[in-house]
Amino acid sequence: MSTFDDQALVRKCLAGETEAFGELIDRHQRALFNTALRMTGDSEEAADLTQSAFVKAYEKLDSYRPEHKFFSWIYRILVNETINALKQRRQQQGLDMEPESSDPTPDELHETNVRNLRIETALRELSFDYRLVIVLRYFNDMSYQEMSEILAVPEKTVKSRLYTARQNLATILGRMGVVTP
Repeated sequence: MSTFDDQALVRKCLAGETEAFGELIDRHQRALFNTALRMTGDSEEAADLTQSAFVKAYEKLDSYRPEHKFFSWIYRILVNETINALKQRRQQQGLDMEPESSDPTPDELHETNVRNLRIETALRELSFDYRLVIVLRYFNDMSYQEMSEILAVPEKTVKSRLYTARQNLATILGRMGVVTP
């Protein structure tokens, strides 16, 4: 999955070969869905956000600048869609509502599953910016440079946010009784 190949597919799509966009979807759908899922905690909403990001990307494909990676461009679209969805959700829920707890009992799942669930819950307690840098770095294995491009902030800001996010996550996990290395 190279940047050059993505750019060639974009050119084909802009030239009228719309099936080329299907290849872009095949290449990037999983990573975008996984990010949306980790940001929202809801698979249906994540699927909707992923689809919405691809629709917007297709509609605005002529505004894509080939000097940037296509993945970074569409990832930014997904991030914006997710921000908007979470704002809407917050407005609909109100600030006083407690999020539903989905912690299983230790009898229901193996200890590893319980720990993973607690990590997901802790991630949702982080602010959007901190959650996003954790997801980009540790769940999508992105470099600081890639994160900087996607977030449109300097690398130093990415590093600073990631440091603070890790500290906050460790505190939250400690409160939950999860031992961190």
